Amino acid sequence: MGSYRLSPLAEQDLEAILAWSHEHFGEQGRLRYEALLVRAILDVAADIRRPGCQSRPELAAGALVYHLLNSRDHVPRAQGRVRKPRHFLLARLTADGCLEIGRVLHDSMDLTQHLPEEYRSQTDH
Repeated sequence: MGSYRLSPLAEQDLEAILAWSHEHFGEQGRLRYEALLVRAILDVAADIRRPGCQSRPELAAGALVYHLLNSRDHVPRAQGRVRKPRHFLLARLTADGCLEIGRVLHDSMDLTQHLPEEYRSQTDH
């Protein structure tokens, strides 16, 4: 399994997503969404060429997006199923081969408006 790290913005995104999930769907809903988020990150860290990973070089060198829907069936049934996940990961591989999760965004958001500054300023890594 590949290594990964979360950017500070991705950590903030995750906290906000889980708080919203808890508020609107209760503890069990938050736990389901948390399990899906973790599974998606682990899936992409294991293989950035997996089905569902989309290269987005127009955003930044090495950038890719991965919608949580693609990992929904990989979460153990005991955790419960998220019917309609609405988030995606924005990530890239770093020079040391680590998957960097730059953001975790709602799929209705304009990616270019929420692109981390370090993605904007770096043309290659």
